Amino acid sequence: QVQLVESGGGLVQPGGSLRLSCAASGSIFSRNMGWYRQAPGKQRELVARISSGDITNYANSVKGRFTISRDNAKNTVYLQMNGLKPEDTAVYNCYLQRDYDSTTYWGQGTQVTVSS
Repeated sequence: QVQLVESGGGLVQPGGSLRLSCAASGSIFSRNMGWYRQAPGKQRELVARISSGDITNYANSVKGRFTISRDNAKNTVYLQMNGLKPEDTAVYNCYLQRDYDSTTYWGQGTQVTVSS
């Protein structure tokens, strides 16, 4: 049993920055974590992920602007978003996937809006 609490969304102007946090609690073992996002009229897409071995992966649209990292002591993953663009506007959902059984858990979601 795992719970994820997500925070850090909000309204920011183009070119600004936000940091999303996803804190996990419960029966946590080796896992991958990351964020998906979904904007109105668009399909859900994987934004970034980090494996239990610290291997990272980014969507081409955010590569070079977003950085995913984690603090294992706090069971928390962070998504630093720089150089935000209007097309980054979406609901962002963090997830945790356990390596040993592939069970996936989801955060509650947080809205990111990039607008002037």
